[in-house]
Amino acid sequence: MHIQMAQTENSLHDAGAELSGAAYVSVVIINWKTPELLADCLDSIKGDSNFSRFEIIVVDNNSGDNSVPMLKERYEYVNLIENSDNKGFSKAVNQAIPHSKGQYILLLNPDAKVVGNAVSTLAQYLDDNQDVGSCGPKVLNADGTLQLACRRAFPSLEASLYRLSYLSHIFPKSKTFAKYNMTYADPDQLLEVDALSGSCMMIRRQVVDKIGLLDEDIFMFGEDIDWCWRVKESGYKVVYVPQAVVYHIHGASSRKRPVGTTINLHKGMEVFYRKHLAKEHWPPVNLLVYALIWCRCAVFILINVARGLTAFQEKELPPVEGERTLEESTKNKQ
Repeated sequence: MHIQMAQTENSLHDAGAELSGAAYVSVVIINWKTPELLADCLDSIKGDSNFSRFEIIVVDNNSGDNSVPMLKERYEYVNLIENSDNKGFSKAVNQAIPHSKGQYILLLNPDAKVVGNAVSTLAQYLDDNQDVGSCGPKVLNADGTLQLACRRAFPSLEASLYRLSYLSHIFPKSKTFAKYNMTYADPDQLLEVDALSGSCMMIRRQVVDKIGLLDEDIFMFGEDIDWCWRVKESGYKVVYVPQAVVYHIHGASSRKRPVGTTINLHKGMEVFYRKHLAKEHWPPVNLLVYALIWCRCAVFILINVARGLTAFQEKELPPVEGERTLEESTKNKQ
């Protein structure tokens, strides 16, 4: 692991210093093989009027492409951590946080683009609401539709059943059947929620000091819900703040290794259930849940393998949905 800390005004603030106006924020970005999207992400952050108060930390998980040279050449203010292997999301975030100095920590995916003062808006909300431990923005797809993962309930057995049975799709306005993705609520409504999306979520440093870092048993996927669970368990609220807007290309990195991604996704499900929900149910029920999780995983692996064979025959990977329209959508939003 190689660490290059930029010696600029953005990275030399005293972590305990009192700051006027917008809070000082450490933005943590984990990159793997997405140099162009990472550049767009970094450029979008510079559009925030309080950018001079931000510290940017990028952890590169051994991308082996132009990501690191690009950062060193074009973004000298970035604090760069270079890994010799792909440590996954949770471990990489946990590498960055001890080196950060911000009052608030923002997890931001490299395939995300913040709109205007979105980062400052989240920080200001935490400034104004001391009982809130973590908050997140309205996360949009490139076509402007809401990414449902940005405001969720915890995946209880009941909520999961309604979702897997498609009752949540049939009755999207029902507070009972649509409780997981909360599709009954106005996307522009400020809302206390159970969980946010790890593609963009802000958390207080003092909360991290209290609840600990991300769970490294989760390679990627599920670490955000687990963190939010611990935030609420510690007595703080988790809030969806739609006044802050971020566009996100879902799966820009993970689509490069679909089978591994599918396995990691379902492992995250199992870890979360085992840690937080299994104690509420009988052992036979838990065994059934674990079996269903891995049966679902097997089905999706077969689907991904079939898609991979089709893509190989066509000699190209299918494009990321909405990728071509992201720039246009962001400009329109601004």
